[in-house]
Amino acid sequence: MAHSIARATLGLTHPNQIEAHKISFAAKEIDLVEWKGDILAVGATEKDLARDENSKFQNPILQKLDSKLAGLLSEASSEEDFSGKSGQSTVLRLPGLGSKRIALVGLGSSVSSTAAYRSLGEAVAAAAKSAQASNIAVALASTDGLSAESKLSSASAIVTGAALGIFEDNRFKSESKKPTLKSLDILGLGTGPEIEKKLKYAEDVCAGVIFCRELVNAPANVLTPAVLAEEAKKIASTYSDVLSANILDVEQCKELKMGSYLAVGEASANPPHFIHLCYKPTGGEIKKKLALVGKGLTFDSGGYNIKTGPGCLIELMKFDMGGSAAVLGAAKALGQIKPAGVEVHFIVAACENMISGTGMRPGDVVTASNGKTIEVNNTDAEGRLTLADALVYACNQGVEKIVDLATLTGACIVALGPSIAGVFTPSDDLAKEVAAASEVSGEKLWRMPLEESYWDTMTSGVADMVNTGGRQGGAIVAALFLKQFVDEKVQWMHIDLAGPVWNDKKKNATGFGVSTLVEWVLKNSTN
Repeated sequence: MAHSIARATLGLTHPNQIEAHKISFAAKEIDLVEWKGDILAVGATEKDLARDENSKFQNPILQKLDSKLAGLLSEASSEEDFSGKSGQSTVLRLPGLGSKRIALVGLGSSVSSTAAYRSLGEAVAAAAKSAQASNIAVALASTDGLSAESKLSSASAIVTGAALGIFEDNRFKSESKKPTLKSLDILGLGTGPEIEKKLKYAEDVCAGVIFCRELVNAPANVLTPAVLAEEAKKIASTYSDVLSANILDVEQCKELKMGSYLAVGEASANPPHFIHLCYKPTGGEIKKKLALVGKGLTFDSGGYNIKTGPGCLIELMKFDMGGSAAVLGAAKALGQIKPAGVEVHFIVAACENMISGTGMRPGDVVTASNGKTIEVNNTDAEGRLTLADALVYACNQGVEKIVDLATLTGACIVALGPSIAGVFTPSDDLAKEVAAASEVSGEKLWRMPLEESYWDTMTSGVADMVNTGGRQGGAIVAALFLKQFVDEKVQWMHIDLAGPVWNDKKKNATGFGVSTLVEWVLKNSTN
């Protein structure tokens, strides 16, 4: 065990203890020209930017601001060629308002999506960073056609975009700037307990997303299976009124006959840790029992089928625990939100896939905890081996529905690209539930077929199955493999998030999955 602890500080690297940045969010009804602060940001569609024959705004809000600024806003926005297109933004320093700067942010031809309002929040965060602003207000040029519910969801999306946009993971940098943003006011979308509750919910979910990002960003020499288990225990300790933790060591996993999972971790100096958090509300009847299962490979070398060649992404394999990070991020958020009527099990079979004399070899046969045997024809298809025992364990908790999340296949990235996760389930009802949750969260999912005939490629001559088929339909075959370890009475979904777990441009984790999971759990609660 001493060796394991030493491995956690390999390279003498420890994350800096950075206090979580707090932003005060509030919904207010204040005349835009009267608001005082650093930046007043106005989200405008292309339609809002329509002009009359004198090149003046026709939109009443932009008209009012322009009038207060003696026509400088219309003049400056024309010079900046700002037309309200999606992705456009311009920040102007104009005297005459209570705010030091005014920002115009394009929302596209029309606004109906969560993503558009989140982008507005992200643009506002970028402006705040650039100007080192402390106080910002955000308003929409037009709220016509927005229902009361749409106003709530729009405000929530703006806050989410801003909170996640302002976040920077500086724990492993020797020097870093602290964010200056202290408050963000949402103007013109209503006030009162309903919107305040919605903003608080957005904050809680963002805390889970940020935690997820930090876990995925942490290098494998810092975030070992033991450290991941410690982070899970900290969540349970922080929200001990609703969360409890049970961490199984190798011997306990042997007693449960988890041969598939343990085989993957055999080669590592850092022993496996099986994580089980359980959420139970403080009172009331439990009507639904759910499980969230996350793949937890803190590093994946590929084993004896070592990852080699261009595009193998071995240097990014710290993100192979992205599924577990999403699950633990959801646990953190739900510990704050505390939904009623639902019990949730958060399950992670954490380990490393390394190479040594004790390691799993191609051709080995391993036995999962449900008694099924697997011929390992590729040691780099290890995530499904860990999930096999995790899924059996989840079914044994008496749950009705399971969602597993995993950075499982490169094939899914080939099929759906870097920003869409693949969804596999035999249950149409569960597919609809999770799709509805993702509509609210703004995360992109696409349901893929579970083509049973493809299972023919998984035949073994010496065991019940092999762990990989051919190259074709790789993501589908991987999902079919997982299906062998789920009780038929349990509704189950597999989400392959190998693409959207990481933002290549920003070289950072995205926190993908947390928002959708939290929404889904709430849809199953009595709140």
